[in-house]
Amino acid sequence: MATPPSLNSPSTLLPSDHRREHFVGAFRDNVMLLFGAVGIAWALEILDFFLLGSLDPFGIKPRTLSGLPGIGTMSFLHGGFGHLLSNTLPFLMLGGIVLMGGRKVFFTATLMIITIGGGALWTLGPGQTNHIGASLLIFGYLGFLIARGFVEKSGLWIAVSILVLVLYGGMIAGVLPGREDVSWQGHLFGFGAGIIAARVMFTRSIEPGAPLR
Repeated sequence: MATPPSLNSPSTLLPSDHRREHFVGAFRDNVMLLFGAVGIAWALEILDFFLLGSLDPFGIKPRTLSGLPGIGTMSFLHGGFGHLLSNTLPFLMLGGIVLMGGRKVFFTATLMIITIGGGALWTLGPGQTNHIGASLLIFGYLGFLIARGFVEKSGLWIAVSILVLVLYGGMIAGVLPGREDVSWQGHLFGFGAGIIAARVMFTRSIEPGAPLR
């Protein structure tokens, strides 16, 4: 019985002479995942427009049972078309780079960011608040991409990490307290969850007795 490949197996990371083809091919073959997720968010926002904002309360409400399902729904709900529009491009860009690592990497990282980041926000977020928007996931992708290359010790992904840091590093300021109507806690927990996801997924274990370098 064949065992499924691990995240660090050759079928996922591939030899260096085939990585470029895999890098671009993975994005091309799976790009509809990104546009599908964005399409769901836009469809829900259009529906919410006609429902006069009736979907917005279904976000994360810290430490409330009614807000617990928001861990899964938060990223698809937005406070108006301006909010959604501001999240669409960074989601497509950063999510697309994550997707270049393969569908399994994308799904695993996304699930971990939503679960860990959303769970932390539900547990530690300020009371009497409602958090909606894809920014937790976007900041999660940012943390994941910055951390991946250095954790995996891959020259290609280190280059990607540095590029992402140069292009999007200014976003990191969003994890600090700022405007009262912006969930900086969601940004912070999402960013941390992305780093955790990279460490869990790409830290290679050292075999007992193996020499250290």
